[in-house]
Amino acid sequence: MILGSKIRLRDKKLADAPSDYVWQTDPELARIDAVPRLTTTFSRYLSDYAYSLRYPFPTRHPLAIETLDGKHIGNCVYYGVNETEGEAELGIMIGDRDYWDKGYGTDAVAALVGYIFRQTNLNRIYLKTLDDNYRAQKCFKKCGFTPCGHMVGDGFRFVLMEMHRNQWPEKQAETEAASPLIK
Repeated sequence: MILGSKIRLRDKKLADAPSDYVWQTDPELARIDAVPRLTTTFSRYLSDYAYSLRYPFPTRHPLAIETLDGKHIGNCVYYGVNETEGEAELGIMIGDRDYWDKGYGTDAVAALVGYIFRQTNLNRIYLKTLDDNYRAQKCFKKCGFTPCGHMVGDGFRFVLMEMHRNQWPEKQAETEAASPLIK
């Protein structure tokens, strides 16, 4: 478990499936995440979900974001882990709109970045976010990510952002205070 000042990041569990299903079938959240809205039945989704928990990909590390009192409000992940290149991609979604614009996403990103740089040998974390998702861009910049390019894919325009391990120590004191690792 990884602790932030407002959130805990923990392993995903089957009990997360109902909220994840609601978020993935929500058209607005799908648009913000630049993915097609999920259209499968819940029973099929639950079966696939259980399988992915039982047999996880070694290059994908999904985590649930929950409030300090245990409410599941979103998810984050680092994936595409490339040990040879020393890099991985980061993703986050605060699915519960009651927790938007209140610092929960920033706390989750800071906690995850701190964990990655403390506990792995990765040297670069990168991400992409929609050109018009200014709220996400603001969050990522607060956490130390810098824009490094643009791309177009699947009809979406993205801002590319990155952070290198050698840039992180500038943020380390804030991150350490906000997200100590709990074992």
